[in-house]
Amino acid sequence: MSGSDARALSRSLLDLCRMRKLTIATAESCTGGMVAAALTDIPGSSDVIDRGFVTYSNEAKRAMLGVKASTLLTFGAVSKETATAMAVGALERAGVDLAVAITGIAGPGGATPGKPVGLVHLAAAARDGRITHRECRFGAIGRSAVRQRSVVEALRMLTELARPAQALTKPRREAASRLRPRIARSPRRHAVKRRRPPRI
Repeated sequence: MSGSDARALSRSLLDLCRMRKLTIATAESCTGGMVAAALTDIPGSSDVIDRGFVTYSNEAKRAMLGVKASTLLTFGAVSKETATAMAVGALERAGVDLAVAITGIAGPGGATPGKPVGLVHLAAAARDGRITHRECRFGAIGRSAVRQRSVVEALRMLTELARPAQALTKPRREAASRLRPRIARSPRRHAVKRRRPPRI
């Protein structure tokens, strides 16, 4: 993923949020503000971007985003639980419509058993209650590449949440309703015909 990918995603995300009148906050650890930078690099982004939290240390995550010490102690800074708490904290403290959080191990050091270099947890939260999480294992592709790919993934997650929730659920409901009549009716008709005893 290149810088042009992030720029294109940023531009389309801002257009979508502008159309739907949504605001965004970011909470970043291993990317150090790169998501906020990608978005604010686009002229006119100030009507969408509210603020960005760079919470590199555990203390910053607690103080700025309200991540519980027990969450960090139990699951670690690089975890689904911490990423989710970061996203929800940014959403609540900024009072915005959408928030995204990133925490990971960009390398080259910092790996622990079960948490290798290239492991990144991302979470996005929306004002309507939707929360998404992704675990990415980019591998030891280099610190810069891990950070750049994390930014692109975060922008994609924000774009998904920026779309109306009904647009995602309606097609599935329609598909389910189409299948119900066929499954419920045809087997029963055949079963009834076979069970009737022959007349003498």
